[in-house]
Amino acid sequence: MSESEILDCGVSDHSGELLGESMRAMVLETTPGRLRLKRLETPRPAAGQLLLRVSACGVCRTDLHIVDGELSVPKLPLVPGHEIVGRVVAVGEGAGDADEAGLEEGPEAFRVGDRVGVPWLGYTDGSCRYCRSGRENLCDNARFTGYTLDGGYAEYVNADRRYCFKIPERYGDVEAAPFLCAGLIGYRCYRMAKDECREEESAGAIGGSGRERDRYLGIERLGLYGFGGAAHILAQLAVADGVSVYAFTRPSDSSGQAFARKLGAVWAGSSEELPPDTLDAAIVFAPRGDLVVRALEAVDRGGRVICGGIHMSDIPSFPYRSLWHERELRSVANLTRADGIRFMEAIDRTPVETTVHEYALENANEALDALREGRFDGAAVLVP
Repeated sequence: MSESEILDCGVSDHSGELLGESMRAMVLETTPGRLRLKRLETPRPAAGQLLLRVSACGVCRTDLHIVDGELSVPKLPLVPGHEIVGRVVAVGEGAGDADEAGLEEGPEAFRVGDRVGVPWLGYTDGSCRYCRSGRENLCDNARFTGYTLDGGYAEYVNADRRYCFKIPERYGDVEAAPFLCAGLIGYRCYRMAKDECREEESAGAIGGSGRERDRYLGIERLGLYGFGGAAHILAQLAVADGVSVYAFTRPSDSSGQAFARKLGAVWAGSSEELPPDTLDAAIVFAPRGDLVVRALEAVDRGGRVICGGIHMSDIPSFPYRSLWHERELRSVANLTRADGIRFMEAIDRTPVETTVHEYALENANEALDALREGRFDGAAVLVP
C-alpha cells in the first residue's frame, strides 16, 4: 500500500501522522505451534469497522487453547489476541454512526482518537434466530477476534464498531486489557449464576439489576474454581455486592490462595476440598471437567454451577444425587453487547484492581508459556 493510497483512504493517526505501510504482528501459522514475529500490511477499515492502534492486548487462556491446538478451526495464518485496548485512528464508512441494532443502550458513535476495547465476539449477522431473540452470543455466523478474525497481538487491528466498548477513564490501557475477556466473561458467568441472563432473555430487554435482585435470587456464597484472570476481577465485584467469595486453587498454590484472600475471599483452599459452607452458586474457570463434579457437590439445593471456559477436559460421570434437588449446570458462551455495556458500568461504579504482568509484543510466546505453567497471579498483557 503506497503512501498516496493511505492518504486516499484517510488512514492517519489522531495526531495526523501517516501510518506506515506495514506493522509488526505475532502470527500463528500452524497448530499446535509457536508465534512468529512478522511484518504484515497495515489493515484498512472496511464499512462498519474501526482501525485501532493497539495500546495493550491481554493474554487469555483461550489464546493458549488456540496455540496448543485445542480449538480446532482458527483461521491460519492468524494474529491472536482478543483483550484489546486501542485508539481509533481511522473510521470505515458508517462506523462513526450511533448504534442501530435496537438496543436500549447501544455503543456510542466513535471518532478518531477515542479509546475503545475489543472483546472475543467480533461479529454477528444480526438476522439469525439467536440474534433476533437477544442471544447474539449464540449467533449462527459469529466470528471471533483472534480466532476467526485477526486480533490484537499486533500494532494495528480492525474491529466491528458494534463490538467495541468505551472503557471507563479511571483505568489505564494495560490494567484495562483483561476486562475485555476475563472481565466480560466472568461478569456474564456471575449474571448467569444469579439467573439474570435467563430473566433478561424472557423479558426481552436489557434492563437494570442491583442489590435487591441479588438478594431476591439468594446469592450469598459464591465459589470460584480457578483463581486467575477472570476470577480475580469477578471476586472484587462480588465482594462489593456483599457476596461471600470462596476461592479454589491448585492444591499446592498457597500464593494463589493468599492472593484470593487479599482480594476479599472469605475462604481460599484447594480445589480438592469442600468449602466450610455450602455454596449458592459456583463458577468453574479452570479447564478441568472433574472440578464440575466437585462444584456440584459443594453447592446447596437449588444451587447453580456455571462453566466459564471455552474448552474443558471431559466431565467424569457422577451420581444423579449430585444434581438432584434442582441443582443446575450451565455453560457460558461468548458475550452480548448488553453484557459489555453493563460490565463497563459496573467497573465504573466499583473500582477494580487488575493484577497485570507486562510483556513486549515480541515476547508473546514467553507470556503464553508463563500462563500455561501458572507462573503468575492475575493476567499477562502485551504492549506493542
